[in-house]
Amino acid sequence: MATALVCAVVTGMIVTPGVAYADPSPPQRSLEDVHREVEDLYRKAEAATDAYNAASEAQSRQEKSIVEIARSVTAAQERMARLKNQAGALARSQYRAGGMPDGARLFFDASPDSFLDGVSLAHKGEQATRGLLAQVAVTQKKLDGYAKAADERWKKLDGERKKKEDAKKEVETRLKDAKRLEERLEEKERERLRRIEEERAREAQRQWLASEPVKSVTLKEAGAGTSASTTEGGRAVAFATAQIGKNYVWGAVGPDTFDCSGLTLRAWEAAGRAIPRTSQEQWRLLPKVDIKDMRPGDLVIYFKDASHVAMYVGDGTMVHAPRPGRQVTLAGAGSMPILGVVRPG
Repeated sequence: MATALVCAVVTGMIVTPGVAYADPSPPQRSLEDVHREVEDLYRKAEAATDAYNAASEAQSRQEKSIVEIARSVTAAQERMARLKNQAGALARSQYRAGGMPDGARLFFDASPDSFLDGVSLAHKGEQATRGLLAQVAVTQKKLDGYAKAADERWKKLDGERKKKEDAKKEVETRLKDAKRLEERLEEKERERLRRIEEERAREAQRQWLASEPVKSVTLKEAGAGTSASTTEGGRAVAFATAQIGKNYVWGAVGPDTFDCSGLTLRAWEAAGRAIPRTSQEQWRLLPKVDIKDMRPGDLVIYFKDASHVAMYVGDGTMVHAPRPGRQVTLAGAGSMPILGVVRPG
């Protein structure tokens, strides 16, 4: 029995008869699992990039608002200085008159005509004084309001800065995790991973092209019907496709690097139309279009959280800035899950 007990001891553990122990080394994950995790990390990074971009825009608006308030405060302070000078002149005038109110001095005037003229002048002087005091009160109220508004704007600005910093940390963490996962793979595994990704994209595109709404689009394009691009849309497409080969960098809006919404923003800016900065705001604020009515220049929004955007260029194809480590490229418009289509024009 002692021998059996000794034989049952393995690396300091007593193995109880009838109980199975798992291999302590972690199981190897399939490349499909790695692919899903890497893509999930990049998508989360892209969603955080949208949050970063939105916070940057809000921070910029708050900074401009504070500058405008500062200008208003300066103007109000200059007006207050002028009013105080006027009030000072009025006080000095009364002092030179012995401090006696104009109404009291009238009773000592011997001439009836002078008295009547004095009454009129005194009335006008009282009106001017009341008007001056009212202007002082209004200007002071404005200054108080500006001070309160500035305080609120500073608080919002601090909040946007914190959101921006948190989003930046989130992006950096996700990108670092994704890069670490990819770097653990051998070169042949990375190549297989790329093939898996390409095959899934091709299959998604094939199914999308076979759908009825997309068949309608391609028929219209073949006949150069209503889906033909407008002049503005054509200019936007020309700009976006001219950026092919440039690197994706999160938060970038060109001219040398882009993120996904930075590319669409600049493309439509080149076409003469301003659009929102982020893919989520582009989805929320721009007019939505049915896929069957899609035309070149329209923006295709992807994933349920609207975290990615591309530009439709026709023939079932889109141009986009995919993700870190990739370049602006053409791809099948249906190669990722489509949330919807919007039209800047």
